[in-house]
Amino acid sequence: MTGFVGALTVFVLALFVGFEVINRVPPTLHTPLMSGSNALSGITLIGSLILAGDPSAPRSVHVLAGVAVAFATINVVGGFVVTHRMLGMFRKKSRA
Repeated sequence: MTGFVGALTVFVLALFVGFEVINRVPPTLHTPLMSGSNALSGITLIGSLILAGDPSAPRSVHVLAGVAVAFATINVVGGFVVTHRMLGMFRKKSRA
């Protein structure tokens, strides 16, 4: 139980620190920050897929790994969609 409380404390503190850091980033740095976020989400996705496929892991690990797969996938796909849209804003407009 003590390990869970410690892990929960670290998680909650990371949420607060992450929220404060993201809110203080100037708009010109949002694109590089999103690229870094996509890279980290890709690493999270690979790790959670490995855990989800481990037959010796307890059921709770499988459930949490499934949730991590879902959230990391949403973040990666959303990041690519937003990046594609932003790159489209810089393309030359074709005359029709």
